[in-house]
Amino acid sequence: MRRVSRPVVLLSATALCAVTACSSSDGTSASSPPAPTTAASTSRPPVATSSSASSSATTSATTSAPATTRPSTRTATAAPTTRTRAPAPPQPAPRGSVVVLNPGHNGGNASHTGYIDQQVPAGYGERKACDTTGTSTNAGYAEHAFTWDVSLRTRRILQAAGVTVVMTRPNDIGVGPCVNERAAVGNRTNVAAVVSIHADGAPASGHGFHVNQDSRRPDGASRRVAQESVALGRAVHKTLVAGSGLTPSNYIGDDGYYFRSDLAGLNLARRPTTFLELGNMRNADDAALLSSKSGRARIASAVAAGILAFLRQR
Repeated sequence: MRRVSRPVVLLSATALCAVTACSSSDGTSASSPPAPTTAASTSRPPVATSSSASSSATTSATTSAPATTRPSTRTATAAPTTRTRAPAPPQPAPRGSVVVLNPGHNGGNASHTGYIDQQVPAGYGERKACDTTGTSTNAGYAEHAFTWDVSLRTRRILQAAGVTVVMTRPNDIGVGPCVNERAAVGNRTNVAAVVSIHADGAPASGHGFHVNQDSRRPDGASRRVAQESVALGRAVHKTLVAGSGLTPSNYIGDDGYYFRSDLAGLNLARRPTTFLELGNMRNADDAALLSSKSGRARIASAVAAGILAFLRQR
């Protein structure tokens, strides 16, 4: 049989691209004329690029041409992406936990000295002033404002973990309450922990936090409360060291613990109680931390973490 030779048609690179829809090396279409409309049914599906690779693949699967469409042979290389993880939510506290937060002093105390100077029961037969005005940084940031802010931040974290939080004062513009009235709030039978929040006003050379604890060693029913109070203080001490930005005090007590017998909040306590001095407001470094929103957020997070750790170990 006689063979008939067919002519071979050579296409230029430009013409070849017009038929095969080739792409440039950077993944964009080459500057060639568009393919004829008769080739539309054989056009490639869109190629996924960088961070949208997964979503593009899903879209091409649902919107591509009929079965005659040729799949792409190009492999998209996803660019690395950096994701910022949201802070882990606090672990749930034991069901029904109630915590009392006692933010020290109050915004109206300074203008009602006659009231806050009155003598009230302070435990063990002693009496002392109803309250005081508190201290401040050299720049004028008041302790009562600091304790209120940190208490609010701590409350939000505890509530997110399922804790019922009771505050000893409702705002930062009032007067008092007196120290014995604050203790009475914490002595309710269903309260798991009481945390008094303060800052110190010591000489400027001193820095760091300290946990005040009752120096007396009671007998009988009060012994267990005293032991649990020590455990509460240790739990918060640990988390303050780990995450507050404050160091244990270098000017009072021993490694951030200070045992004393003159605090009504500890003397009158019938529930596990600790009394925190969260830095020295007269120290420049401590004052900078306490005066900043980010610093107070760190401190509140550490206080809340310690309280939650104590609640889980009870």
